[in-house]
Amino acid sequence: MTKSLAARSEVDERFTWDADSVFPDHSGWELAVDTILSSLPDLEEFKGRLGDSPETLADWFEANERAHRLMAKVMVYSTMSYSVDVADQDAAARADRARSVAAQLGAAASFAVPEMLEIGIPKLREWVASSPRLAHLDHYFDRLEKLQKRIRSAEVEELLTQVSDPLASALAVHSVLANTDLKFAPAVGSDGELHEVAQGTIGALMTNADREVRRTAFESYADEHLRMQHAMAASLAGGVKRDVFFAGARGYASSLEAALEPSHIPVEVFHNVVRTFRDNVGTWHRYWRIRRHALGLEVLKPYDTRAQLGAELLQVPYQEAVEWIAQGVAPLGEDYVEVMRRGALEERWVDVYPNKGKRMGAFSTGAMDTRPFIFMSYNDDIYSMSTLAHELGHSMHSYHARRTQPYVYSNYGLFQAEVASNMHQALTRRHLLATKTDPAFQVAVIEEAMSNFYRYFFIMPSLARLELEIHERVERGGALTADYLNNLMADLMVEVYGSEIDVSERDRERIGSTWAQFHTHLYSNFYVYQYATGIAAADHLVERVAAGDAKAVASYRAFLASAGSMYPLDGLRMAGVDMTSPGPVEAAFATLASMVDRLEKLTTPTRS
Repeated sequence: MTKSLAARSEVDERFTWDADSVFPDHSGWELAVDTILSSLPDLEEFKGRLGDSPETLADWFEANERAHRLMAKVMVYSTMSYSVDVADQDAAARADRARSVAAQLGAAASFAVPEMLEIGIPKLREWVASSPRLAHLDHYFDRLEKLQKRIRSAEVEELLTQVSDPLASALAVHSVLANTDLKFAPAVGSDGELHEVAQGTIGALMTNADREVRRTAFESYADEHLRMQHAMAASLAGGVKRDVFFAGARGYASSLEAALEPSHIPVEVFHNVVRTFRDNVGTWHRYWRIRRHALGLEVLKPYDTRAQLGAELLQVPYQEAVEWIAQGVAPLGEDYVEVMRRGALEERWVDVYPNKGKRMGAFSTGAMDTRPFIFMSYNDDIYSMSTLAHELGHSMHSYHARRTQPYVYSNYGLFQAEVASNMHQALTRRHLLATKTDPAFQVAVIEEAMSNFYRYFFIMPSLARLELEIHERVERGGALTADYLNNLMADLMVEVYGSEIDVSERDRERIGSTWAQFHTHLYSNFYVYQYATGIAAADHLVERVAAGDAKAVASYRAFLASAGSMYPLDGLRMAGVDMTSPGPVEAAFATLASMVDRLEKLTTPTRS
């Protein structure tokens, strides 16, 4: 009998996120959409008037904020309903409509930045100094001044905003293919039992103790992506061309520069990650060798890279996971823990368990006027606990940012985001290793750590290298095909596997499809390298925070609260880490090596 997923309607409401707290029903969402659309003429009335006076400019900021705050709620609600059941066509229609309305709103407001630049930064600074209603905008105008050479005329800005919706179609197509149209064959255990392969179950299946479950799940998941490889390659090509188009439209030398400069991050930070990663692949080769010995295998295959090493998978029910995470992050303060625990257990921040139609992955979402919600598929194991810790880190970051900063600074960049999420994981892991002395438990925690490093210090840097190659290829006028993407991805994977993992020709094709299995990441221009910088920054800070160093805790919490009110690198310097240096990434690889050492000691039989 196949182990299958529950229908969405069968999931206990206690373990679903509280969408009704955003809008009580769909009609409330429709009313909000109508309100936004009706506000567009009011916004456009400000066109040509922003320079009239400080009061007029302040009125504009307030009107723009009202519309965008409501738009954010509309986007959050549509994302919530579609993500949990991608087969729900009404939810899909709402998600599509939300994107269209957001583009219309962006177009209506697109005149403002060029017009402010016409007023001139010196005059705007005078107004900031003299008008209490504009006093908080000094950093906003500082950012504007640094980026003014990239701002186009009002007419061009409006056009660039209008095309953002159709140019997002590539991502939408890839997501529909991945979450709706892929039909996976079940995995088959050595006992003949069938296991449903789905976006919400593949992670757990790849850690299964039964090698046949792992092998057949790996083959099913990869082969179905390969069946759709040409359509997905065409979609990704569209996404990369979008990035190249926007970079060119704003006069950037490359898509990489276009992704990093708006956050004031030097491109060398990206190259530091790639260079340090390549210098340390030998650590991965050693890990595969230790893993093969621990599993008692003569040959390690790609589907063995995440197999559990212990006799039994460490089971961690959801409530226990919340408690362990709470204990881990306790150094951040009682008030911090209380908010987090309440959100995870009482206020229904988290959509917890997998169900039929639920899309893949995990993420934190929300807006200024909603709770910081979490989407995931919890599987009652230590890996799910780690994912929960990660997403709670994002949500607590959002909670502190939104309650501290004015709207204009309430959002933070991707570069900052992955620090908070990885800090949660690092603190929780450190707490468990320090308090649970059973060797089998320690092995399980180290496995979780290695799984995290596998994703963030193997897969993500490999995807970052692929991302750079494919953007540069398109910038040169080259084409992206499925064969090209598969071969490039396979070469990058095999470099990290080394000679320790046996890859058949057919399995080379399967690992080559890894690019297709990341259905959103590669459509967020040069996002993935920031997982490595995030884990590096968190690893650099965790010891002092975990030790209860009052200054370290205060500066880290100040970093969380700073959000968009500081440049990302400055915020991290305030927290105590300089990400312009390769040092933090090198230190994170040292931590990875120490985990491998510890695992070797725990899994090597003692000689008498």
